[in-house]
Amino acid sequence: MVELRHSSSLGNRATSSPMKRDEDSSPLVPDRQSEDHDDRDRHSIRDRPYSRLSFQSFCPYFGDDSRVSPYNSKISFFFVFLVLAAGLIAVFSIVRRLNSPYLCEKEGITLHCPPVKERPSLWENPYSATTSWKPCAELRDSEISELPPENETNGYIFIHAEGGLNQQRIAICNAVAVAKILNATLVLPVLKQDQIWKDQTKFEDIFDVDHFINYLKNDVRVVRDIPDWFTDKSELFTSIRRTVKNIPKYAPAQFYIDNVLPRIKEKKIMALKPFVDRLGYDNVPSEINRLRCRVNYHALKFLPDIEHMADALASRMRSRTNSSNPYMALHLRFEKGMVGLSFCDFVGTREEKVKMAEYRKKEWPRRYKNGSHLWQLALQKRKEGRCPLEPGEVAVILRAMGYPKETQIYVASGQVYGGQNRMAPLRNMFPNLVTKEELATKEELDSFRKHVTSLAALDFLVCLKSDVFVMTHGGNFAKLIIGARRYLGHRLKSIKPDKGLMSKSFGDPYMGWAPFVEDVVVTHQTRTGLPEETFPNYDLWENPLTPCMCRA
Repeated sequence: MVELRHSSSLGNRATSSPMKRDEDSSPLVPDRQSEDHDDRDRHSIRDRPYSRLSFQSFCPYFGDDSRVSPYNSKISFFFVFLVLAAGLIAVFSIVRRLNSPYLCEKEGITLHCPPVKERPSLWENPYSATTSWKPCAELRDSEISELPPENETNGYIFIHAEGGLNQQRIAICNAVAVAKILNATLVLPVLKQDQIWKDQTKFEDIFDVDHFINYLKNDVRVVRDIPDWFTDKSELFTSIRRTVKNIPKYAPAQFYIDNVLPRIKEKKIMALKPFVDRLGYDNVPSEINRLRCRVNYHALKFLPDIEHMADALASRMRSRTNSSNPYMALHLRFEKGMVGLSFCDFVGTREEKVKMAEYRKKEWPRRYKNGSHLWQLALQKRKEGRCPLEPGEVAVILRAMGYPKETQIYVASGQVYGGQNRMAPLRNMFPNLVTKEELATKEELDSFRKHVTSLAALDFLVCLKSDVFVMTHGGNFAKLIIGARRYLGHRLKSIKPDKGLMSKSFGDPYMGWAPFVEDVVVTHQTRTGLPEETFPNYDLWENPLTPCMCRA
C-alpha cells in the first residue's frame, strides 16, 4: 500500500533515484535546475493535444453567427473568464507543487521543515492495544525442586562473554540456559576484554553477583569461581582437551546433549568457545526460553550505584522544563566504525569519502577488494534499509511524526562520525538534545569511567526508562531495549523506523512534504513496540511475547 502511494501521489514519480550523495547533492534537497527543465517539458507535452480543438467547438457561443444576443455574449464572456481563471489556478498550483521545497529546505547546516500538527499519541501506545499480554517469565512448568549439590551435577561449564555489554548480556543468558540443558554447574562468566571495547570489566563490576546467584538458585547452580580441585586453570580455553570449539551458531538443545554432555561427564569441567549466538530460539524447549527471559529481565541487575545514577539522569531529563515533561531516548548509531562497516554511501565532502575508502580498505580488505563494486553495493543496501540513518534523516523523520521543536531528547551514542557538523541538522531542529556528559557533572561520571561498560549501562537504563525510545540501526543494544520495554507491558513507545521505505522517500525528487508525512505516520503506526506474534527463528531478545509473556 505504501509503495502505491509513492507512485501515485504526484503523477509518475520516480521511485528510486540513485543520486550520488556528495557535497553537491543531498537526500533532503533536490536539484532545482533539473526540476524546472522537467516542468517546462511537462507543460509543453500537456498542451499539445488541445491545440487541435477549434475555438468554436470549445465555446459554441462564439462563432460566425452575428445573431448572437448581447445577453448571450455576457454569459459567454463570463464562462470564458471562469475557465481561464480555473486554468491559471490549476497551472499555478501544479507549478508551485513541482517547485515546492523537497521535504525540508537546507540553509547551510540547518534544515527547515514545514510545521506538523502534534498528535495526541506521540508519547505512549494506545491503552487498548497494550492490555492483552502480561509478563510471565517467572512462571515455571513444574514445582520448584531442590537442585542437586554442586558435586552431583554432571560437571562444570565455563564461558567467556565476548563483545560489548549487550552482547555479553545475551551470552550470560545463553550460558544459564545451556547449564540447565546439561544439568551442569555454571562458573560465573568472565567478561572478556574486547579488541574494540578494550575494557577489562569483571562481572562483579557491573552486575549484582549475589542477586544473580540467589535468584537462579531454583534453576541452575552458579558458583563464583572454578573449583579448587582443578589446579591448572590456565588449561581452560587453551587446551583442546578442555575446550568445546565446534558449536554451530543457533545450535539446538539436542546438539549440546549429544556432543557436549559426554565430554563434560568425562572431563568434569569444560570451556565453551566461542559462545556468541551459540543457542537457537525455536529449536529449544519453551521452558529454556522462559529461563533466558528470567535471567535477562530478573536475574541480571546492575549494581546499585549504576541504578541510582541512571535514576538521577532520567529524573533530570523529566525536569528540564518548569513542569514535568516526557523525554525521548535516541540511540544514534553513526560512529566511524559503524559507518565504515556498513559499506553504505553517505553525504559528505570528497575528502571525507576518500578517507573513508582508505579506512575501509585497511580494516576490511577482503570486503573492500578493489572498491569497484562498492557503489552498487551501497545502493542496494540503502534500498533494502540496511544503512544507518544519518542525524539529519532522523531529524526529518521525527518532525514528520509530529514531535515539536521543544522535545527533550537524550542521545545514547559514541562519537558521531563527522562531529558537530554532522549533528548540526538534528541539534538545530531539536535544540533540547543532550547526552549524559551534559546532564551529569564530570565528578559524577568519573567513578564510572574506569569501565566502558559502566557508561554503556547508564545509557541502557536511561533509554529503558524513557517515554519514547527511537533506534536508528540494528544491534544488541536496541533490540534488548525494545524487548525489555515490551516485556514491561507494551505501553512504552519504541519506534523502529522503516529504513527501506525512508530511503525511497529520501531518494524521490518529487516527494512533497504532505505525502511524506502521511507515509511516515501510516507506516510507523505498527512499528512502536506493540505486541507482535512470533515466527520461526524470531529474535527472543527483541520480541519476548511467547513464551515469556502470557495472555492477560
